Amino acid sequence: MKSFHYCVLLILGFLLPHVPVWAQSVCPSDFSQINNRCIASNDKVQYGDKAITLNEQLKDDIFFYKTASGDIGKLKVISTINNKMQCRLYLEAVTYSGDSIFIPNSSITIGVELNNWLKERIFLDKEGTSAIELVRKDGQCGIMFSKGVVVGKYFDNNFEEAELWKENYNLLKWAPAALIFIAIFLIVRLFMEEQDKFQAQEALEDAENQAKVKNEALFIKLTRPFYKRYFLPLTQGKNKQKYKNLYRQKLANAGLSKDISPEEFAALKFFMILGGPFAFLTIRFIMEETWPLSITPVMGIVGYIYPNIWLSGLISKRADAILRGMPFIIDMLALSVEAGLDFMAAIQRVIEKAPRGPLVEEFETLIKETKIGSSRAEGLRQLGWRVNIIEINSFCATLIAADSVGASIGPILKQLSAELRIKRSSRAEQAGATAATKILIPMIFFILPAVLVAIFAPMGLKMMSGK
Repeated sequence: MKSFHYCVLLILGFLLPHVPVWAQSVCPSDFSQINNRCIASNDKVQYGDKAITLNEQLKDDIFFYKTASGDIGKLKVISTINNKMQCRLYLEAVTYSGDSIFIPNSSITIGVELNNWLKERIFLDKEGTSAIELVRKDGQCGIMFSKGVVVGKYFDNNFEEAELWKENYNLLKWAPAALIFIAIFLIVRLFMEEQDKFQAQEALEDAENQAKVKNEALFIKLTRPFYKRYFLPLTQGKNKQKYKNLYRQKLANAGLSKDISPEEFAALKFFMILGGPFAFLTIRFIMEETWPLSITPVMGIVGYIYPNIWLSGLISKRADAILRGMPFIIDMLALSVEAGLDFMAAIQRVIEKAPRGPLVEEFETLIKETKIGSSRAEGLRQLGWRVNIIEINSFCATLIAADSVGASIGPILKQLSAELRIKRSSRAEQAGATAATKILIPMIFFILPAVLVAIFAPMGLKMMSGK
């Protein structure tokens, strides 16, 4: 492997000294100082008839052109506008025809009319045989030249140097391609070195967690290949215990303990620092919007915060599902206990007969913990820690207390079920009471203006017609 890297360095050392550099032209870079003599004598500008894409990077670029009749000229881009509804080009141009000069119009605009993009042109000579056209094609605006007109870039403001080359043009043409190919080859080789090992590890994990992967959250499933491969090493190690303490209970509250570890969740947050801007730029490109690029760094902050928002939403949703199903499940527990089953056997019966839900899944975890050696009290404490809801904590604390003194839990479960039903009714009444207040906001801003327009518009029209 080392000999391979040495060969690559030798190739780069051979190519880099021979790569040509940007050359200064015999014409000045000041547009007003360029005359017809320097344009005519400048034979290193590469003329062609290809279209030029209209974008902001063209600002202050200078082009030389030759008309169909053989006249020469210069053109400078002042500014451009390119959006969904309109494209506009502001320019400054001068055409030299013998001893006389011709100055074309300084702007050209096209826009949407009846769902069709119009074409517009400005002429480069007095005869009207050569012109610049502004057209729209494949969602992009471009500058085209009439047949017989050739153009070449003289001054590129992005490089602040003339776009002319020295003697070794062929080497200049192929050297960047060779360097790019070598760079891509090195990067691919670097990532492929441990690819087999990584794939084997993933196959092992998938085989062990096949049932878990089927029910995995879509957000985790889409981002796992990226954050696990490239960002997880940043959050692992002896000095990274803070991530475990910070996210372990929250992930348990959301029911994600089996799907993602605290270290992986921290890696996901770091990945979203890059994923947020990437998603923003992708949506901006697909929708062809003109959102300012200056907010791209802000999307990195939003990406870092988004996993916490997503996790809080899952916790709230899971808590609501547990509270809705809790009275029915506790009733089943009470009936099973009164039928003669002990508490753990009653929980097993609930797991078999009750509809699937978050609380049933927590009972399954409780059974597994007791089977591997945990006491009933410890299992109930862990259940309360994983769910972290006041009702569940009260339920677990009551059962632990009853178990410690040997009291019958059947009546206790019935009393808990009645209390939970009362609390659920109270929450429903509170939600209904607040709904009337919440609906006032859309009524004030949306429905009320529409009603006012419907009432007063006919009156206004009638008054206008009466006048």
